[in-house]
Amino acid sequence: MNLRLTLLALAAACLVAGCGGSAKPRPDLVFVSTRSGVYALYAMNDDGSRQRRLTKVPGAASSPENLFFQVDPAWSPDGGQIAFASTRSGVSAIWVMSADGSGSKLLASVPGGAVHPSWSPDGKQIVFGGANHKGLYVMDADGSHVHRVGRDSAKVADPTWSPKGDLIAFVRTAPNTPITELWVVHPDGKGLRRVTSLASTVASPSWAPDGKRLAFAAPVRGQYEIYETNLDGTGLKRLTASAAEDIDPAWSPDGKLIAFSRDGAIDTVDLAFAVRSLTNGKGNDSSPAWKPGAASAPPPG
Repeated sequence: MNLRLTLLALAAACLVAGCGGSAKPRPDLVFVSTRSGVYALYAMNDDGSRQRRLTKVPGAASSPENLFFQVDPAWSPDGGQIAFASTRSGVSAIWVMSADGSGSKLLASVPGGAVHPSWSPDGKQIVFGGANHKGLYVMDADGSHVHRVGRDSAKVADPTWSPKGDLIAFVRTAPNTPITELWVVHPDGKGLRRVTSLASTVASPSWAPDGKRLAFAAPVRGQYEIYETNLDGTGLKRLTASAAEDIDPAWSPDGKLIAFSRDGAIDTVDLAFAVRSLTNGKGNDSSPAWKPGAASAPPPG
């Protein structure tokens, strides 16, 4: 076979296998969607292609007692597993599954339920929040040795482990007020300190890959937008502006994009504030999470 025929054959084989471009099944992001009628986890490539359902737990939106939530996805540092919160056992608990959705396993819960897991960068531990903002907890990645982080009595939520492993960011509600601010604490419960002072309702922190900044959602004149800040609260910058609410930011591993949820769709915003939609918004999509090592796709054109 001459060289030209050989190259054509290789190209044809590559197309069949889904090599290159949007057809390649990586995936790069996992997210929550109700497009199938229940809260399930889906995966897709970073250009919005190859969207597919991962969790297949039965349920029906028309039957509240049988509506099992699969939410709050978080990738393991090696990209091989996804931790998430699920009510399939009757109470919200932390589960883990393989990246393809197989092999689901119950890890742990706490009284009242468990939500929002986040892996330590070495993959050995997972931090999560108690349901209804009742405490932060850390456990080993196999579900053992569950213990509370500190003894702060304030309401807390949305914990996320820093890329360097030295801090956990979360939101904390000021006592006797509706105000939530962004805080950080060491995994041993020491060094608790406030990051933002916005007198607002901050939510969903996400670490920049360099560990020096945090993205989060907060309302502007009653509407949520995506912001970023330095760890000392300086350098506050608004990244999005729209007529819809922007929530659930997630920084890409290469630091070039932030994925977020806008009006039921998963969008991304880049360093030049250009927004791109990855899903069409018909499935009530939310909570995007990037696979470690994923390189964000360049904008089309």
